[in-house]
Amino acid sequence: MRSEPQSLTARGERVRGARRRTSPVLAAMALASVLTLTATGCGSGGPDANAQASASATSEGDGKITIPDDIRDRLKEHGIDVDKWKNGAWKDWDRDDWLREAQDYVNPIIEGLWDPERMREAEDPGRGVQESDLSGDRGVTDPEPAPVDAKAVSPTYHDNVPEAGKVFFDSPEGTMVCSATVVVDPAHPGKSNLVWTAGHCVHAGRSGGWYRNIAFVPSYNDRALSAEELADATEGELAPYGVWWADWAGTSDQWIAQGGPTGGEGAPYDFAVIHVTPEEGGSGKSLEETVGSALPVNFAAPAVPRVESITVDGYPAAAPFDGETLYQCQDRPGRLSINASDPTMYRIGCTMTGGSSGGGWVSTGADGEPALVSNTSIGPVNAGWLAGPRLGEAAEGVYDTVSRKFAGR
Repeated sequence: MRSEPQSLTARGERVRGARRRTSPVLAAMALASVLTLTATGCGSGGPDANAQASASATSEGDGKITIPDDIRDRLKEHGIDVDKWKNGAWKDWDRDDWLREAQDYVNPIIEGLWDPERMREAEDPGRGVQESDLSGDRGVTDPEPAPVDAKAVSPTYHDNVPEAGKVFFDSPEGTMVCSATVVVDPAHPGKSNLVWTAGHCVHAGRSGGWYRNIAFVPSYNDRALSAEELADATEGELAPYGVWWADWAGTSDQWIAQGGPTGGEGAPYDFAVIHVTPEEGGSGKSLEETVGSALPVNFAAPAVPRVESITVDGYPAAAPFDGETLYQCQDRPGRLSINASDPTMYRIGCTMTGGSSGGGWVSTGADGEPALVSNTSIGPVNAGWLAGPRLGEAAEGVYDTVSRKFAGR
């Protein structure tokens, strides 16, 4: 019997209506007191690609934001006018002007941009590729796992999975969503502002550049409000622990050079670390202090056959899910090899769909405590399983660079 070709896709999601409507003009739009501009970055031969926060705007007594002239000049070197950017110029995705290299990352805060309307409702972007893209695998790939039904996490999410949340960002295709995890920062014990997600949730890979307006919302829809209740939900209900903008981002050189729109190519290096800051200045507490938890990252997890179980978190949005509810899958992982020269990926049975990209893969470490060992990268369009990169030297390089750059701040 002839089998139908299976499709694979990265697990990101586009916010509904992004192609059909223009985002409302927000009276509260203003450039807040954090600008990010990369001054230095790793070379093409380095283990990671990162963007360094190099300067901050200042606030005058009247509440207006003043951007230092040297920062304006450096932004203009990339063709970016700060005032035009915050008033909508970020929507221009001209290929020649789209910042791509590691050292080009810039993500000015636009207060009020991520209002409830923009955060709600996500749909499948339909970015599938055929299974034949994986036909040249020469490494070890285990049989396809049986599907494991994703189970809704009981509210409140903060009580059960306080490290989980959603990442929002803008791309040429529209407003997108991914999932993410708060992780510890060795340079700031107990006070981390680091978030782990997928590389394709911050950078388009070989065909593009850095995405824009990247923000993290921990414990999104914490009380698991229904669709009817969400229609009138406030920002406080959708984002009870605030909106945290990515003032710095890092992903692998391999993802930037090889990453494809579906994740099949570059997928073994499809991870990213972002450093965040609160949109409205916050209370002075770090993200970790605000949510009360952060997971350690295990870069020396045992070989796949020795891992008994992995639990995956995410906010799946493609049917039959709606992107508003946190789900989990638990399964014993198998191996998936995209290319014999690349690290073998983890693969588990799971029915989560698009929107779950970047969600944390958690396993019990040698010390008996939970640790992050991967993130969701790819899966078939018709669901059934998920795959994530095994975190090794390249991932640790990205993580350590982010941590070190903010060590004295």
